[in-house]
Amino acid sequence: MLSLPTATLLFTLGLTLAAPTSPNPLYPRSLNPSCAPGGNFDLSKFNLQLPTGESFHPDQIPGSKLAGCSGYENNVFYTNKSDGALVLKVCGSSSSCGCVTTKNSKHCRSELREATPTSWSPKAPVNRLRATLKVVKADDSAHGTVVGQIHVDDAVSKKPVCELFVNAKGEVSMGVEQVPDESSLKFTKVGKVAIGEKFEYEIRYEKGKLSVGIDGGEMKVLGTGGLKSPKSYFKAGNYNQGQSASEVHFYSIDVQHGGEKKGAHVEE
Repeated sequence: MLSLPTATLLFTLGLTLAAPTSPNPLYPRSLNPSCAPGGNFDLSKFNLQLPTGESFHPDQIPGSKLAGCSGYENNVFYTNKSDGALVLKVCGSSSSCGCVTTKNSKHCRSELREATPTSWSPKAPVNRLRATLKVVKADDSAHGTVVGQIHVDDAVSKKPVCELFVNAKGEVSMGVEQVPDESSLKFTKVGKVAIGEKFEYEIRYEKGKLSVGIDGGEMKVLGTGGLKSPKSYFKAGNYNQGQSASEVHFYSIDVQHGGEKKGAHVEE
């Protein structure tokens, strides 16, 4: 029970208390099914790319419009009314369902892009993306949909550093670029999950090393070939690689740089 002065202070500042942290890591905090995604996740520092818009010009939603319980949502980016999860859908490819891609990609996406900071140095002590999610439906490509990635700063290259894939068999693999600004992904299997069930991933690109871990397991270091720690940024969501539809639900998205957390659930 809050004392009267504390309760008065919270009301005056317009703050609310978040739900208590759950002891189960697959249920990090309670989510509010009545809020738009921005009410459960701090999306103010992200931009959203959608599979809608005009040819090679997909809709982009800034963090300022995503933020808050009444923030932006639509039929491919919304809150699941049963459990509060952030739902991201893609209908397939531009040829199979008419979705919109960028001029630098053949694939459609409903994906969050880290925008603040716009990029960071992989040589820094801490750069980490951690998420709890489930792949409700993976696309029909060999490696599946991309649920997390690191991309090279747009001013330097149009290519990713790495992409984390989940396919219809539940196989989790990381594709890592080996040659700067070329399509040269080297794939490594890093885990197996059940389609439709929650799991957790963590991607780190810090002190010049790239690593990935699944469900709290040991972080696996992956070689980055000829990449020389280019300035980069994180992305998380549903980046469809096939012809069929894909659907991903997120329950937490946490980003850390230099030891300071951002981009996470509403903090307690």
